[in-house]
Amino acid sequence: MLFRQLFDSVSGTYTYLIASRRGGEALIIDPVLEKVDRYLKLMEELDLRLVKAVDTHLHADHITGLGALRDRTHCITVMGEQSQVDVVSMRIADGDRLSIEGISLDVLYTPGHTDDSYSFLLGDRVFTGDTLLIRGTGRTDFQHGDALAQYESLFGRLLKLPDETMVYPGHDYKGDTVSSIGEEKRFNPRLRVKSAGEYADLMASLNLPNPKMMDVAVPANMRQGLHQAEVARRGWALGATEAAGRIGRRDVALIDLRERSERDKHGAIPGSLHAPYADLQDNLSPGGILHELGESTGKVLLFYCAFGERSAMAVQAAQDAGLTTARHIEGGIDAWKAAGGAVEGRGK
Repeated sequence: MLFRQLFDSVSGTYTYLIASRRGGEALIIDPVLEKVDRYLKLMEELDLRLVKAVDTHLHADHITGLGALRDRTHCITVMGEQSQVDVVSMRIADGDRLSIEGISLDVLYTPGHTDDSYSFLLGDRVFTGDTLLIRGTGRTDFQHGDALAQYESLFGRLLKLPDETMVYPGHDYKGDTVSSIGEEKRFNPRLRVKSAGEYADLMASLNLPNPKMMDVAVPANMRQGLHQAEVARRGWALGATEAAGRIGRRDVALIDLRERSERDKHGAIPGSLHAPYADLQDNLSPGGILHELGESTGKVLLFYCAFGERSAMAVQAAQDAGLTTARHIEGGIDAWKAAGGAVEGRGK
């Protein structure tokens, strides 16, 4: 496994780059906007292809690099299902697995610092975001923070991991890079409490100032989505109701861009062909299934995903490849379900 811990000295943020092998698919956790060029340069040097960019929660101390990485690499952006960010490609929940080729992380919902805070467990290490820090814990006094919820996330989830599990936090301001669950149990002063109530009292007594960039970072990070309005303006989008009138026709090929785990969990629109977004470029190239469908048969390629972001990018990629019949369902299967569209599988 290839693993890099990167640091932004301005915000004290750690960003993590993970890949299964050189030349393989890569995933990045908690990227910072100002460091995007650095990340892309490193991935070029290591011959990596960014597949997913993940934020552990809505950040208040820096502007996320998710949107910029998506725009420059066409990667999938990922956040928790509780996040109020306008659009991300994929939303995850507790118990899910976040996967790229050769690597799979367990998804742990660990609220308290914010109500959309997640941690990710990868074998012998856990990426804790701002929930568990080295000799500290994330503040709980804004962004729907909840000290009692954080107590449960800490004592009910993270601290039950094996003591040797390495802790990689989202921030550090003292120069520490890694700890372990065992170390934090022994030496973290905020964990020396006997009850949830005592922990809540401790967190309430901190009286910390707001992050310097809070008024800028939070609004910016809430609006990182790809604006599907531009795709619609070009005439490449169908609303869910309009799409329902097209599906089933011989001249329409309905393409589901989501991952198999998403189809299993949320169901699929009947009659859809599964062609995951990660394979899009191969499928659009001459000889690829989507190229042959569009080029040889002249069918309308009607893409959909979870919320419309991946499908909007797929439409643009298909148009760039000369497949001018490409369209997408605006708002994805989320909008389709809201409009009463039929779904088959577990997500009914």
